[in-house]
Amino acid sequence: MIRLLTPLLLALALCVAAPLQAEQRLKDIASIAGVRTNQLIGYGLVVGLDGSGDQTSQTPFTVQTFNNMLTQFGITVPPGTRIQMKNVAAVAIHADLPPFARPGQTIDITVSSIGNAKSLRGGSLLMTPLKGIDGQVYAIAQGNLVVGGFGAEGADGSRITVNVPSVGRIPGGATVERSVANPLNSADHLVFNLNRPDFTTAKRIVDRINDTFGPGVAQALDAGAVQVRAPLDPNHRVDYLAMVENLRVEQGNAAARVIINSRTGTIVIGQDVRVQPAAVTHGGLSVTITESPQVSQPGALAGGQTVITPTSQINIEEGDSRMFVFNPGVSLDEIVRAVNQVGAAPGDLMAILEALRQSGALNAELVVI
Repeated sequence: MIRLLTPLLLALALCVAAPLQAEQRLKDIASIAGVRTNQLIGYGLVVGLDGSGDQTSQTPFTVQTFNNMLTQFGITVPPGTRIQMKNVAAVAIHADLPPFARPGQTIDITVSSIGNAKSLRGGSLLMTPLKGIDGQVYAIAQGNLVVGGFGAEGADGSRITVNVPSVGRIPGGATVERSVANPLNSADHLVFNLNRPDFTTAKRIVDRINDTFGPGVAQALDAGAVQVRAPLDPNHRVDYLAMVENLRVEQGNAAARVIINSRTGTIVIGQDVRVQPAAVTHGGLSVTITESPQVSQPGALAGGQTVITPTSQINIEEGDSRMFVFNPGVSLDEIVRAVNQVGAAPGDLMAILEALRQSGALNAELVVI
């Protein structure tokens, strides 16, 4: 028996929160322009694998890389030599270089197979330069991999894999060789970029800084940036920024928005969502299909064949349609209560919200992810 009903397994996440009144530190809602991480990438070899490396017939670049490495040590492989390197894998390495990283410090790296290696477990990464987008080398990576995944394969071809064994990490596996220049000590002003651009928040930041350090110290460039004057002396600038980033500011409320995850049916409704006067009718339709196959058995001497005859019964039931009214300025709490009273499922709520938006009765933006 198959039931075609209004989806009942969709989850509904309701963010019903009191208006945001708590003040937050400036460092939690904004970041200083130029103080950022930089992405690094490299290409190298992982050796010491237990037969789970690249198949050289399908990854010729692994053989080429291996031969180039041997050439650097004065070893030349004779032309035409077939090399089987089941213990070697070509990999890509990437890392994030944090701001203010100095030569000699270490950073974590992630190593990923780019060939057909089955697992990197037990392997060691050979010395690999990590470059930035400008082509300069900023770190050198090397070390033993830590692989969280595991895989096993039987002689008959059956295989089981837990997590992803073709990716590993090396904590502190790269040593920084070059610093990235930042504008922190090169300008007479600093810019704070808001994590969530908002005119109200930008104005409150400016008012808070000017009230603390004097008028004209801060000015808003737009909804997402606030410019602040700072001392030129590096020592004084660090002390100054330590005080500025710990100032507490009340962040402005976000715009009214309803977010719908179409894959999981999750709905998140913001606290400022309101509905204009509207009347909504809701009805349910239930379709039931019952399969009852009949078996036709011929006689013992008839010479026929057994036949299965499908028999289907379809039943349609229409639920009672109900109407409910939204008064002016209805809040999120009242919307959910009204929908629950008529027995609507979360899937029905998605359709109701879309209909309200189309009619202009919903003040929020619908975002489908």
